[in-house]
Amino acid sequence: MSNAMYNKMWHQTQETLNSLLDKESQHMMESQSNQIFIFQMLATFYIKYVQIFRNLEDVYDQIVHPQKRILIRKILDGVMGRLLELKNEMVELELTEFHYFDDILQDLKLAPQQLEIPIPKYFLKEKLEVIKGREKILAQILADIGLDIPDKKYTTKSIPLEEAVKLIQIAERARQGRLRAMFMKQIFLQEYRAKQARMLGEKVIDMGAAALQIQKVWRGFSQCQKTKKQREEEMIFLGMNPPPLFNEVSATIIQAEKVSSLRNETQVKHEENYRKALVTIKNDLKLIEGPDIKENLQDQIRHWFIECRNLTGTFPEYPNVEEGGSAIIFSNKTPQQVTEDIIANQEEEEKNKKKKKNKKAKKPKKPKKEKEKKGAKEINKEEDEGWKMSPSVFLPTMEEGNNVYKDLWKNKDESWNFPQNYDPELIKQEKRKELESEIRVQVDELMRQELKNLKLAVDREKEYPVKAGKKKGGKKKGKKGKKGKRGKKDKDLTADRTIESLYKELVEEGLLIQALKVNLSDYIGEYSYLGTTLRQVSIEPMPSLLDVRQLIALYGVLPLGSATVHEKAPLVKSLLLAGPSGVGKKMLVHAICTETGANLFNLSAANIAGKYPGKNGLQMMLHVVVKVARELQPSVVWIGDTEKTFYKKVPSAERMMEPKRLKKQLPKILRLLKPDDRILIVGTTQRPFDAELQSFCKVYQKIILVPRPDYASRFVLWKQIIQRNRGIITNALNISCLAKITDGFTQGHIVEVVKGVLTDRRIRQQTYKPLTAAEFIAMLTSMSPVYQEEEESFKDWYAKTPMGKKRALALMGGNTEKEKDKGKKKE
Repeated sequence: MSNAMYNKMWHQTQETLNSLLDKESQHMMESQSNQIFIFQMLATFYIKYVQIFRNLEDVYDQIVHPQKRILIRKILDGVMGRLLELKNEMVELELTEFHYFDDILQDLKLAPQQLEIPIPKYFLKEKLEVIKGREKILAQILADIGLDIPDKKYTTKSIPLEEAVKLIQIAERARQGRLRAMFMKQIFLQEYRAKQARMLGEKVIDMGAAALQIQKVWRGFSQCQKTKKQREEEMIFLGMNPPPLFNEVSATIIQAEKVSSLRNETQVKHEENYRKALVTIKNDLKLIEGPDIKENLQDQIRHWFIECRNLTGTFPEYPNVEEGGSAIIFSNKTPQQVTEDIIANQEEEEKNKKKKKNKKAKKPKKPKKEKEKKGAKEINKEEDEGWKMSPSVFLPTMEEGNNVYKDLWKNKDESWNFPQNYDPELIKQEKRKELESEIRVQVDELMRQELKNLKLAVDREKEYPVKAGKKKGGKKKGKKGKKGKRGKKDKDLTADRTIESLYKELVEEGLLIQALKVNLSDYIGEYSYLGTTLRQVSIEPMPSLLDVRQLIALYGVLPLGSATVHEKAPLVKSLLLAGPSGVGKKMLVHAICTETGANLFNLSAANIAGKYPGKNGLQMMLHVVVKVARELQPSVVWIGDTEKTFYKKVPSAERMMEPKRLKKQLPKILRLLKPDDRILIVGTTQRPFDAELQSFCKVYQKIILVPRPDYASRFVLWKQIIQRNRGIITNALNISCLAKITDGFTQGHIVEVVKGVLTDRRIRQQTYKPLTAAEFIAMLTSMSPVYQEEEESFKDWYAKTPMGKKRALALMGGNTEKEKDKGKKKE
């Protein structure tokens, strides 16, 4: 795609965003009572924003114009934030983390794949060098300690001479035996052929009958081949089988990838040129237009002095630097407006002097109570009216960006700028304003002195420095007080140490670990196509693996990747991934780190056992972890087998490990985390039922149940994992049968089986001996699946969590408000 195509794509996306913002502003004011209608509205907005997000992400990644990219980035962050807000609204409305949009997708004529949340490429692109540098340092530290032990496939052991000779003898005898067997087989075949020839020689051969026999065989064979070919063509036509060379990368895709990498290089060049231009254009303006700006400002301020003197009889008070200097008087005002302001100020001062005394006497306390009553009444009214969409933090930024687009870029003629480099005129406009404010500060200094001289010369006024001194003294006291408070709040236990040394210490202690290179897209699964249908019949569907992936993208990846989104969007400080063994919980933790370039801290009970002993040691450990995580954000703090931290009763075998060390500390860490700290605490657990529920749910804000894969996901898993391990899928391999048989088995099981079957030898044999389902089934027999009872126990446990309770109450028709009050009392 060319620059023009991406520009066109941007303009189209911007139009869709514009119409969507109009609809949003209309619905913001309306109040609704029908829950189904509200959800439909929210879901439609959500899906449309996902489409805009997908397009804008593509455009931002590929467009090369530096000034356009600044604006697109602003809107992109706004769209991401709005998505999270809408998700939050839907969660509060439906009281569940998972939502299903099958019916809405049909109405909008969209495929489920278009619901996929893209992960902006700029998360990694913008800090690629930092991440690479950090990885090098980490690898170096691990190498120095000797923790980076490479995977050794073959181990060499020294064998005694006698044993070695015996092994060679066994192998040689076996080889000779095989050769002898082959030789005997050949002799037998020779004798058999001679016998057959003698018998045939006695019969008279009928040439016609022989020819007919050959024709029969040949025609049968050729017809078989034709039928087979026709069947394959029909399957391709029906879309049941992929066309030939379907999986091969075409030349056009390779070309497109080359072009996009070239475009990325151009992007970097244009960005550098733009940054240089910001400095050079400002310097040029300073030389050319600076003296004129200075003169104009001085004339303007002198004119103001004279006007004030003529109208009020005295010279005006010059505004302080803190107030904004002369800028507050002349900001976007004509000389006439300035004179009108002077007259209005004079009249106001006279009125205020008269009314001051009266106002002090007439200040009863009743109005406050009345206001409070009014407020309460208004709240009750709102409750009676119905549901209203909560105000958005991101809508204003999107509207602002959209207005800039309309005013600046929508109808801009760019025929002169074919390579899409920066626009110098736009820089000049920005820098003129900057330059004017800088020169105004200098002019203010000069004019203050001039005003003093005028006052001394004309009015013979004297300065009273006492008042100014009082003001300054007051301010200073305030500042000191603030500083003192801050100092008490944040006690730095390692003020004398560098971040590098703390980082090294955490790596050496094994608390900061290397994240595996796993993308979120590697978490394979299929959509749940019947979610809405099942909910309409009041059956709660088990979430699909792609629903889980979407939640990880929304709650984990997007806020950690973008600082603006993390700061303003509904804040998720902690996540809990609960599910049976092998469903990919740890993989998702590593995927969050890979997608955002985050550091991974491992605070699992088993990992911190015996490290930093005692109460002071624990305090120091958490202080260092939080300090490094904050300095090198984004960061993920992973607590594996997190139920151990919240055990109801510690098993005697684990008492020495002190698994509950972090129980009291975790809520404190969560309180310390602020919106500008991009740190996420992620817990993973296979046995959440062993934990004390109340304290467990207080620490983990969002609880995500990771289910065992359903039939559709297993079908996709088998296919993809076999292909990723160099397996070739043919008609001989019945994947549907494998998917059906492996009901209850997890992704971990499937990966283990595939790796076990597809040895190097088996991969080489595939050309003449295709893979069959029976080969995989043999290995499955030794594994135990996740039984229905275990899945039910997870469901029952989730029903006891705050969100589960709310949902159950809502389904039974109970009031969510009453339930909320109960929840508050319990807490």
